[in-house]
Amino acid sequence: MKVLIDTHTFLWMAADPDKLSPRARVVCAGESLMLSVASIWEIGIKCQIGRLVLLMDVNTWLERQIRMAGISILPIHYRHALAAASLPMHHKDPFDRMLAAQCKEEGLPCVTCDSALAAYGIEIIW
Repeated sequence: MKVLIDTHTFLWMAADPDKLSPRARVVCAGESLMLSVASIWEIGIKCQIGRLVLLMDVNTWLERQIRMAGISILPIHYRHALAAASLPMHHKDPFDRMLAAQCKEEGLPCVTCDSALAAYGIEIIW
């Protein structure tokens, strides 16, 4: 089964896997993981403004973590952008709204502890 992992799930997998729920740990170890380009963008911005500090440059760190975890990248397509723009404002974070839109459009569950995303009718795994 393919699953989309939320940004915080990806970060916790890499740096602090004990923060993942037992179910999330099992899913992240055994399923086909996808990471949205929106999450890569979000991580880059967080590093740039100092809200996320990594021990190496963000590009190298991302490449290593993605490769080590065997993660596939989900691009942002035109239809994803249109879907995100039309979602109700249940969630104010534009990155999370994009993840919700991608999950809806691609029929993917989302591995996240953000229960607010369930308001968009997507399957949440946590």
